Amino acid sequence: MASATRRSTSNLIAQAKSTGRTILTEVESKRVLQEAGIPVVAAELAGTPEEAIRVARKNGFPVALKIVSPEIPHKSDVGGVKLGLASEAEVAAAFQEIITAVKQRQPNANIEGVSVQKMAPDGIEVIIGMSMDRQFGPVLMFGLGGIFVEVLKDVAFRIVPLEPRDAREMIRELKAFAVLEGVRGQPGADLGALEEMLLTVSSFVEEHPEIEELDLNPVFAYQNGAVAVDARIILS
Repeated sequence: MASATRRSTSNLIAQAKSTGRTILTEVESKRVLQEAGIPVVAAELAGTPEEAIRVARKNGFPVALKIVSPEIPHKSDVGGVKLGLASEAEVAAAFQEIITAVKQRQPNANIEGVSVQKMAPDGIEVIIGMSMDRQFGPVLMFGLGGIFVEVLKDVAFRIVPLEPRDAREMIRELKAFAVLEGVRGQPGADLGALEEMLLTVSSFVEEHPEIEELDLNPVFAYQNGAVAVDARIILS
């Protein structure tokens, strides 16, 4: 099963590179991550409003719609994201609004459609990333999301491959680790699930050296489990 998964991922990556692409779409990124055993909120591609409604009806409301284009990595910057859609009418309207906004702002972009995914319950927001260092190879990053990573730069780094001790230490050396333990009556995060996700990401990037950069942002951590809500993979 593991070898079949590696072949599937390698085939998808090879197919993308054969067309000159170095950025996988969110749908592609989540597919390969899911096959690797990394928990993600599944995203399905819809090419029409009717397809988007069908997927939303199947997965349950509320849902999020996001533009799918290999040339648009930052979807919200071009009006390509709609969240919290609670009805079929809202999904249909959001589909048209996204396509119109993106065509206005990036008229030459190749638009495949939109991704449809069920809205994940709010959790403690964290980020997991990987970048390729010329000297050390793949380096994994972990931090709390939002202001903690953007302003305070409260993150931890380790060189791949990770050992279980590395994953434990990365999480606990954050200055804001208390947030993950639970503060002021708020529930804490499932630290074991976060450690397991770090180890699985480490194994995944070690098996696929053609991956230059990986972002799981945000990851929602719950009392039981954790899941990546958005994902991006960049190839070398």
